[in-house]
Amino acid sequence: MTVRSTFSREATALEVIAGHDLSGKVAVITGGASGIGLETTRALLHAGARVLVAVRDPERAAEALTTLEARPGMLETVTLDLASLASVRAAAAQVLAMTPKVHLLFDNAGTMATPFGHTEGGFETQFGTNHLGHFLFTTLLMPALLNAAPARVVVLTSSGHRRSDVHLDDPNFERRPYEKWSAYGQSKTANSLFAVELTRRYAAQGVTANAVHPGGIMTNLQRFLPREEQLAMGWMDEQGNLNPLFKTPEQGAATSIWAAVGSELEGVGGLFLEDVGESLPFDPAQPFTGYMPYARDPQTAQALWTLSEELVNPAASG
Repeated sequence: MTVRSTFSREATALEVIAGHDLSGKVAVITGGASGIGLETTRALLHAGARVLVAVRDPERAAEALTTLEARPGMLETVTLDLASLASVRAAAAQVLAMTPKVHLLFDNAGTMATPFGHTEGGFETQFGTNHLGHFLFTTLLMPALLNAAPARVVVLTSSGHRRSDVHLDDPNFERRPYEKWSAYGQSKTANSLFAVELTRRYAAQGVTANAVHPGGIMTNLQRFLPREEQLAMGWMDEQGNLNPLFKTPEQGAATSIWAAVGSELEGVGGLFLEDVGESLPFDPAQPFTGYMPYARDPQTAQALWTLSEELVNPAASG
């Protein structure tokens, strides 16, 4: 049975979190100082949560975070560069030193359609940043999530996942030509599969994860896309007016918040969520919604987890 909320696709994060009391709860969010991440942080603070915002540039983030209302000690930053496994390990250690429990973790940060490149560890930029960085960060925080159980992990994916399944035999484009959208799609499919396998492994211990497609939102995520390409894709018109299907950042954060607090999702994980509800398998007749079945394939999810462990901990796997 499909999980549904009482909210429409136009709902905002503050509307979804209204009536929820997160006092005494700790939330960690990557990329929580810009775009939908900032609005997710705003809503969490509004409900009384203590929020640890993991960002690449704390000084730049500080300016954005001053726009939020937070009591002393309720909003703190952690330095995290998802493209550096050393930074990920340091950030996770810092979080664990700050709190013994993490009730909510939002794997929210990401990059999109980047030129071909590699992270510090030698991984293709999008796969390394969007998936492997979050994979390591989340698994390192698992003791705090288990300590807070029931705890929820919210993993940001995208409709872009439809552009590619995960190529387990060549995730870093070493044997196939690089194409930025295929690389983005692969990383976003990986995000969804991560939620599937995390739930399989930890749901019995009270930790679940769901993948969230926030919708089309104009944020810093588009920084690598020339205006001409955005026009060609129909994201905006010549006057700069956004496609009516686009959401505001406040609306884009709504599904993330629902994934974190919705009573309908208590103990439920491994789903693909969008428009503040569970997504259905992709139907060409409804081209703007839906997920590809491979994004929730349990066998691929298990294989990806194993591969990810080997990639982020080569010494342990060797």
